[in-house]
Amino acid sequence: MKRVLLLLLAVVCGHALERGRDYEKDKVCKELATLGKDDFRTLSLVLYSRKFPSGTFDQVMKLVKEVVSLTEDCCAEDADPGCYDNRTSALSATSCESDSPFPVHPGTAECCTKEGLERKLCMAALKHPPQEFPTYVEPANDEICEAFRQDPMEFADKFLYEYSSNYGQAPLPILVSYTKSYLSMVGTCCTSASPTVCFLKERLQIKHLSLLTTLSNRVCSQYAAYGKEKSRRSHLIKLAQKAPTAALKEVLPLAEDITNILSKCCESTSEDCMAKELPEHTVKICDSLSTKNPKFEECCQEKTPMDIFVCTYFMPAAQPPEPANVELPTSKDVCDSKNINVMDQYTFELSRKTHIPEVFLSKVLEPTLKSLSECCHSADSTACLNAKGPVLKKEVSSFIDKGQELCAGYSENTFTEYKKKLSQQLRAKLPEATSAELAELVEKHSDFASKCCSINSPPNYCDSEVGKPYLLPIAVDDVKNPCVHFLLKCKYVRLFLVSLEALSLMNLRIIVSTYYTHLKANRGNGIVAHEVKPLLVRFTSCIRAWFGVPAIPWF
Repeated sequence: MKRVLLLLLAVVCGHALERGRDYEKDKVCKELATLGKDDFRTLSLVLYSRKFPSGTFDQVMKLVKEVVSLTEDCCAEDADPGCYDNRTSALSATSCESDSPFPVHPGTAECCTKEGLERKLCMAALKHPPQEFPTYVEPANDEICEAFRQDPMEFADKFLYEYSSNYGQAPLPILVSYTKSYLSMVGTCCTSASPTVCFLKERLQIKHLSLLTTLSNRVCSQYAAYGKEKSRRSHLIKLAQKAPTAALKEVLPLAEDITNILSKCCESTSEDCMAKELPEHTVKICDSLSTKNPKFEECCQEKTPMDIFVCTYFMPAAQPPEPANVELPTSKDVCDSKNINVMDQYTFELSRKTHIPEVFLSKVLEPTLKSLSECCHSADSTACLNAKGPVLKKEVSSFIDKGQELCAGYSENTFTEYKKKLSQQLRAKLPEATSAELAELVEKHSDFASKCCSINSPPNYCDSEVGKPYLLPIAVDDVKNPCVHFLLKCKYVRLFLVSLEALSLMNLRIIVSTYYTHLKANRGNGIVAHEVKPLLVRFTSCIRAWFGVPAIPWF
């Protein structure tokens, strides 16, 4: 299996092209002969489903059919010598057509500006961002068997497509192994005299593999989103929050260990990489942290290493031992090449004293740590840090306060109770809001909290959501501000998807020009022509005042 997966990753996705077309063709043909058409087709379906998770079932199937067909035709003994080169070039050209029947990637257009081998390599390197919210829901046993009996092959194809596109960040060998086991279970139980009993028994048999697949998809998705260094910092933050009484020397090696495991196993073609590495990591967790938090001690009593890992992974943050009042490191510490852990120490101290989800801390720490490091390259690092320090500390503190307000009460209440209390809080702050406006804000805030206020929140989604105007915490004193009243009445402002952190002249112009378009479009619909300019002037003034943007010329 390992050899087969290596081949398909290298050849079906195009990564062996640089070794030469003859080399590529020979390898493909040998593996087709070894695997047989059916297994070659199955693995191609898994690969392309995970490579193009936004593609439709029909699009992916057409691509798989074309790949299998050209491989069969060009590997035949009487095939024309130029068959493989011509067919793969034609496949690449078809992918670039405006009405291409194949799945499309956002980067396809750029690849299509290239020619020949360069285009193929570009397309082979395309990757979709992780699917942070899998939508696959397993049907009931009766529905499974009904679909299987109607058309076993179509059932298998649709399952492989849906599962692989949803859990495509799981290491390929694990994904293939689980889907193969699942389809074997369906084939056995849907032809059994007692399907219900059979499913119970078989699911128990593949429970470990199912858990390994979904969990590895989750941790590898986070690794793919963050990259190695940010992933290391993310794990350091989480461990510091779960074991706030531990020392950096106890936590940092664990953060580095899990990061190294993910960098090694998420793209590995070894069938046992995750299965071997994660249990060894859980031993280290229990040795280092079981005495630092009673919940770690409870987790370490679980029966299997995988159960221990799951328990520690989903463990919530502990209450901070003391209020967060963490000083920024000095220029001497930051710029001392021998003091390699100074940034980690600051991250650790801030994290263990701050009750705020990791995605918030990761977002604010990245520019903060970057600014600190940049001072070491300035002419006077001490003066640089003295100038930047107060500003950075204020920004970190302000961002943490906003995050805490956004997530306040979420982890301490049931979701229903949280929404009820949120509605009461917003009503007190926004007494003039209509019931419909209030309900809209409650839905948006609660949806955000359900996705971004837990310790393992999806980084890409939450990073894009944090700072959107409708999530701005509004203090009670702000209600007295006429600008706040005005902006809250402008539905467009509450819904406009702009990150405050990235607000610039261009963003401001986009906001204002779009609002101007909105006003013109609504003339005769409650807004008369002579009101447009005064509303626009007030809107611009309030936007600048609320977002802290200085007065600037525009248009």
